[in-house]
Amino acid sequence: MLCPHCFDEPISTPRFLQRPLPILDKERDIFPRDLFQDPTVWDDPRRQWYCMYTLSRREKDLMRRLAALKIPFFSPIVPKRYRSPSGRLRTSYALLFPNYVFVLASDEQRQDCLATQCISRQQIVADRRQLVMDLRQIHKAVLKGVPLTPESRLESGQRVRVRSGPFQGFEGQVIRRAGKTRLLLAINFLEQGVSMEMDEAVIAPL
Repeated sequence: MLCPHCFDEPISTPRFLQRPLPILDKERDIFPRDLFQDPTVWDDPRRQWYCMYTLSRREKDLMRRLAALKIPFFSPIVPKRYRSPSGRLRTSYALLFPNYVFVLASDEQRQDCLATQCISRQQIVADRRQLVMDLRQIHKAVLKGVPLTPESRLESGQRVRVRSGPFQGFEGQVIRRAGKTRLLLAINFLEQGVSMEMDEAVIAPL
């Protein structure tokens, strides 16, 4: 028979459960790492660029599987900083374009992609050179660690080129918000993009 006094003591939480869960490191968002530096990879006529729309929250799963299969892909992941309830600064990692993964694959590799059961639908990208130029700019901006704001739709604006600085040669559109100049980098295929603050002195109209 159980003693009723056995339930008077509060049950303490084990110490290992009291510790905050560790923040996971950033996962690989590109394969191979030199995808946009090596034209023999991204301009291989035996492969086609596809835009894969994933099932909900399956983007990172798909990317892990693609890396294991040695199938080239890109879907940018950026850090997000926030404060925990205790006031500590934390970092998590989020996709800039949720549900979208760009894949460079032969037809056989495309079938391997579909076999992962992570994909809802697929689309062929007709203008591969435009896509590579768009993705290359965003990839470089991610590597530089500049804060990027997702843009769910493309705004009309003056087309410009960056004349100097770490982003020399970049092309995009100027948008102005809250008295600040921002450079909009588009992924034309998605009709979406990202923007970042830019010194107006280093840009010139096209």
